[in-house]
Amino acid sequence: MPDTPSAPAVPPTPPVPLSALLAREDLALRQIAGPRDADTAIHWAHTSEMADPYPYLLGGELLLTAGVHIPEAAGSGTYFDDYVSRIVAAGGAALGFGLAPVHDTVPRALVAACDHYGLPLLEVPPQTTFSGVARAVWQLMAQARLAELRRVTEAQQSLAAAASRPDPVPSVLRQLAQRVGGRAVLYGPDGAELAGAGRAPEEAARALGELAAVVRPAGPAAPTPASASDTVADTHLAAYALGTGQGFVLGVAAARRDPGDHTIASVAAVLLTLLTGEHQSGAGAARSSALVRLLLGTPPEAVAPLLGGDRWVVVHARPTRDGPAPDAVAASALGAALGSTLVDLGDGFVRVLVPADREPAPQPGWTLGLSAPAVPRDWAAADTQASRALARARATRTALVRHGERTGLADLVPPAEAELHARTLLAPLAQGTALTETLRTWLSLHGSWDRTAVALSVHRNTVRQRIARCAALLGVDLDDADVRMELWFALKQGLTD
Repeated sequence: MPDTPSAPAVPPTPPVPLSALLAREDLALRQIAGPRDADTAIHWAHTSEMADPYPYLLGGELLLTAGVHIPEAAGSGTYFDDYVSRIVAAGGAALGFGLAPVHDTVPRALVAACDHYGLPLLEVPPQTTFSGVARAVWQLMAQARLAELRRVTEAQQSLAAAASRPDPVPSVLRQLAQRVGGRAVLYGPDGAELAGAGRAPEEAARALGELAAVVRPAGPAAPTPASASDTVADTHLAAYALGTGQGFVLGVAAARRDPGDHTIASVAAVLLTLLTGEHQSGAGAARSSALVRLLLGTPPEAVAPLLGGDRWVVVHARPTRDGPAPDAVAASALGAALGSTLVDLGDGFVRVLVPADREPAPQPGWTLGLSAPAVPRDWAAADTQASRALARARATRTALVRHGERTGLADLVPPAEAELHARTLLAPLAQGTALTETLRTWLSLHGSWDRTAVALSVHRNTVRQRIARCAALLGVDLDDADVRMELWFALKQGLTD
């Protein structure tokens, strides 16, 4: 059913388990009647000597009384039955009876009435003041509130980290299911389960799908609630309409509904909204305009201002672990984490164009290669730099590698002379692009056959054959450090890109 205000009203602070109050040795409280339910929740403490406290209770109280209101002949009539029944009707959680200064013992008729109506009855010893009991309740509430805030904060951080992984939607659902101790499901506009994590009883899982239909938009003019909740087979269910307006729904099923669960689920719903939503904004219109102009022949440098920057960094990324290739949602999530919506999903990798004033940082679950900052006319060269940086990052198992992090010898040699030397030295390889790239990668990885094979996605024997071919064509000994240094200098000029 759609969420409605519950009654009786309770404060926003977490309730205190009655068992936690009984465990306080400084209070020395003792339960002498009523059900001993560990889940009995105390929302606040209230003192009253009214014979009928019903009008003054909101529900969830530990009502404290010294029995001043009890008449002398109360034990022979229905006084205690009437008194306890009114507390229960008002939603009182428990009754605390003080042994001083009016009564030395708890009236047996009151004990019997509490047992009859199922109201926990606590004996408050003479040395324990009612204000001390109330203070203990508020202390426990403050501790519970702090624990709840810490739990919600940790959940927010873990959900945000999950949203930046290569499989963001399943990762967010797994984190949510783990945090609430149940099952989390993303339903598509047609009601189909797109992804899910965690477990729930079969009956509850079926009911969760039906609850999701309650918040799914039925039409442009049909009003629908933003969330709905229900309980089936002792399992708490909740459904949240994602803000895209496309009919996506987050469903959550859990055996318990702890304080903070709604906040945690709401955070997940916001993240899933971003992951499944279509970006309709001024920035999106500018990107569309830039694409049209490029297709019509406008030079990249003339289009770049529409995208919001003069210099850009090209990022190539692959998932760190072997598994399914990243999809469009994963690529979009990575772009969002890097601060850019200019994302391209390639063959097994993701390419992101990031403004140079935003410093890309390592991302959980991804291996990144970054180009040097480049103006639009040099984007193609920057793309090659990012590709090579990614290859090196994968080969060295480094989370992020930047191109040109150190100044090279090329900066000490006039460009024209360096270019002439490189062309002359590498002329025998001019027609062998694969040979040149293999030699470049092999030298960058200190002659490691295995790492070069990983970086180029070829067999190590293929690397050996290509390097041997390079040595033969160049007529050099590649085991010579001086030869390697000279070849590396030539390859760094980029003449064979």
